[in-house]
Amino acid sequence: MTRPSSSLIVTTYNSPRFLELSMRSVFNQRMLPDEILVADDGSGEETRMLVEELAVESFVPVRHIWQPDEGFRAGAIRNRAIEAAKGEYIIQIDGDMILHPAFVKDHIAMAKRGTFVCGSRVMLDRNLTETILNTGRIDLKPGEEGIKSPINGRRMKLLTPFFARYKASDGTYARSCNMACWRDDLMLVNGYNEDIRGWGREDSELSWRLINAGVKKRFLKFGAIQYHLDHKENSKDLDPRNIELMERTRREKLTWAKNGIIKADER
Repeated sequence: MTRPSSSLIVTTYNSPRFLELSMRSVFNQRMLPDEILVADDGSGEETRMLVEELAVESFVPVRHIWQPDEGFRAGAIRNRAIEAAKGEYIIQIDGDMILHPAFVKDHIAMAKRGTFVCGSRVMLDRNLTETILNTGRIDLKPGEEGIKSPINGRRMKLLTPFFARYKASDGTYARSCNMACWRDDLMLVNGYNEDIRGWGREDSELSWRLINAGVKKRFLKFGAIQYHLDHKENSKDLDPRNIELMERTRREKLTWAKNGIIKADER
């Protein structure tokens, strides 16, 4: 199959120090995406200026997709980025992730029509995170001190195919910080459900709708490695409501998000 054009969406909110490290790990990719979209959920001027500076350095177009700060609305800003994306294949990460140099290459190699891909992440502890913030280093290794779940940091291409069907029928196991999907399939289900606000479940709910629509889920293990910088967790106060929205999608086999990229009054 010919390599698809790709858009990398990087979601962020008022974390410019993390975002700069994440973006520099994107610039360090062995295979660059065709464009980078910074999906900004209402950050201030510091983030805007940083994105402008990084865009000058980048070998591929960098676009800043911004929405006003009206609380945690990750699904909504990702929808704006998906709508703006020009690539056939959309890879999603969060702006608190440092990517292995083969991250994009591994996702592109996994791209297959009729499927979407979910990966995992490697957690870093506070001490290693502080060291990284102070030094700016992005050359992380799975065995070094401060890395949790080091097995997730092992890149072993020969083993990847054996795990592709791991939890293939379970939409709940999905993380938008390491996820890839054909843009056409995201439009088919109308992107993220913007009724889900606050931390969590917007990615799992989307995953269930893709599965319900006949798009098969695949798991990317021992590839597309990313390291998660340690930080204070967001409030999970809205999680019970978000879980119920996700469960309704699963139970009723819903495929279309009424409050998604296309709004009800636009149809």
